[in-house]
Amino acid sequence: MPHIAARYVILALLVAPATLLAAASTLAETAAPPSLKGQLLIATPAMRDTRFDRAVILMVRHDIDGAMGIVINRPLGEKPLAEILAAFGAKDMAATGNVRVFLGGPVQPEVSFVIHGVDYRRPETLEVDARFAATPSREVLRDIAGNSGPMKRLIAFGYAGWAPGQLDGELARNVWYTAPADPALVFDDDRDKVWEHATARRTQDL
Repeated sequence: MPHIAARYVILALLVAPATLLAAASTLAETAAPPSLKGQLLIATPAMRDTRFDRAVILMVRHDIDGAMGIVINRPLGEKPLAEILAAFGAKDMAATGNVRVFLGGPVQPEVSFVIHGVDYRRPETLEVDARFAATPSREVLRDIAGNSGPMKRLIAFGYAGWAPGQLDGELARNVWYTAPADPALVFDDDRDKVWEHATARRTQDL
């Protein structure tokens, strides 16, 4: 019977690579869920964290290392651009006019991010997708003051952040909808209507 046993060993060796490949593929799919980068994250009625009640977030990053995004429907009001620049130490910068500012999230509210179109770029600019980018520095505010900044922009302080796998767990608990982002909704829509309009576009139902 040795030759029969040898045949089973050979068969096992032939089948093993395919089995291992399938297992590796399954593991990769489990470890790397689809990225929400460039999409909208929308708080559902099941959201219990009051910081995110009816929040709409443009996702700037989402990968195995975690996720971050900017809330786009929490306006704080209009502030003199000169005052904002002075807060960042740019007191010598001549600036006129007011700009609308937003609370981008509960993490590091002293840090500013400007969400804008891809017509503007700096070395520190984070590419989101073919329509959106984010620049986390006071230099973009200087450029706005000098009329050389991005045409469309949303100035936010703070951001929303998640540890690796945390957001995916929240999605599994149905506390977020997802929806495709739209520049008109991000930059131009009535902030009081953003949640309703974004929810109408949702791609994930409870």
